[in-house]
Amino acid sequence: MTSNTSPADPAEPAAGASRRSFLSLSAAATAVTAAGTVALSAAPASAAGPGPGWPKGPGKPVEDQSPDAELRALLRDIDPDRVEANVRKLVGFGTRHTLSVQDDPQRGIGAARDWILAEMNRYAEASGGRMKAELQSYVQEPATRIPVPTRITNVVATLRGSASPDRIYVVSGHYDSRVTDVMDATSFAPGANDDASGVAVVMELARVMAKRRPKATIVFTAVAGEEQGLYGSRHQAKLYRAAKADVQAMFTNDIVGSSTADDGARDPRSLRLFAEGVPTAETPQQGETRRSVGGENDSPARQLARFVASVAGVRVTGMNVRTIYRRDRYLRGGDHIGYLEQNYPAARFTEPNENFDHQHQDVRVENGKQFGDLPEFCDFDFVARVAKVNAAALWSLAQAPGTPKNVRVLTARLTNDTDLAWDRGPEPDLAGYEVVWRATTSPDWTHVIPVGDVTAVTIDLSKDNVFFGVRAVDRDGHRSPVAFPVPG
Repeated sequence: MTSNTSPADPAEPAAGASRRSFLSLSAAATAVTAAGTVALSAAPASAAGPGPGWPKGPGKPVEDQSPDAELRALLRDIDPDRVEANVRKLVGFGTRHTLSVQDDPQRGIGAARDWILAEMNRYAEASGGRMKAELQSYVQEPATRIPVPTRITNVVATLRGSASPDRIYVVSGHYDSRVTDVMDATSFAPGANDDASGVAVVMELARVMAKRRPKATIVFTAVAGEEQGLYGSRHQAKLYRAAKADVQAMFTNDIVGSSTADDGARDPRSLRLFAEGVPTAETPQQGETRRSVGGENDSPARQLARFVASVAGVRVTGMNVRTIYRRDRYLRGGDHIGYLEQNYPAARFTEPNENFDHQHQDVRVENGKQFGDLPEFCDFDFVARVAKVNAAALWSLAQAPGTPKNVRVLTARLTNDTDLAWDRGPEPDLAGYEVVWRATTSPDWTHVIPVGDVTAVTIDLSKDNVFFGVRAVDRDGHRSPVAFPVPG
């Protein structure tokens, strides 16, 4: 996906332009104070705004990140035939309803659980001890759609990072299934698209990544209890929060099996990514009402979505990542919600068109046409491309430095400059930081300013007129997601 950038104007500034109109970061324009703060002063323009009324200022247009050689090799390893085999195997368990039998070796959610664990353990054998697969279980007491105490088990395969193992990225699909009656635990519930397709994505990612050495930790998980109320993923997210785990991103893959709608429309090269936003506001001074300072479109989940679009778009994966500015679809929800509830950045991948005849329906035949969530309704080449989008996002996240923390826009003084500050990351190959900015009406970052290995910067552009963010860069050019500053 092409970045939402506007063409730069390399020309010199027009006569009479103010020093705030054209700025760039160059050796002549940069000064480092004794406190380690970079101050950007006037210099010839390297990028201009996209049109009348837009702010002009420092930096160059933001560009998508290019895949490194190992990511290109990883993407080549993703196999549609293996994806198909895994979907068909999961369908073969008859039903994977959360309330179905757990001790039958051939049928029910217990059989599916044990097979997924065995496959994850087989993948882990190629990891040289870096990947560990295990079951994560608890007993859910009676609750909504849970009539009796029920053991809910997630399958978790953790690939430990080689350089920053405490930084974690999670990818999930749910292996439970259902028919129209959500309490029917015995009828044939194939769940091919919803959500064997998502589990197949997770398993294929685990297979191809187990042989590699990501710098940060990646967790591949198949969760249960989704159809009954997101129980497995909510439990998992709470465990991470209780352990104070640094989960910097979570993706769920739910209903990623086909691009064909119920009217036959197809969009095989698009994938939706749902990312919710969280409004932010400045703390009012005594006697004042609350004042908006922006950021409504700058939640960690939205920064994560922008990152995915920049590293996993058409040029890299053959897929157009369509970000949807919502938590999820109407009347439904996915396993990313439990992570959002624990204040972790999380988003949901799902197919561009939904065919409701193929979801949550009892398998049936009407006028010679079969309905129901069967493997025949999946497009396995499409699922493999979804896996590539996930792979590009996860690998790029794990290889880059972590998202900057404690990023602030300092507001203690009235000025037309912008003062930003942040904490330095712990990564051994950290090269420095970049400040990004955009007009307040732009949906994505448009300009980037390299500022070096510092933790504070003063930019000669008004914080009142644009939005700023900060991202980290390593020595190989891998970039983190952007962190949006809070008033400090």
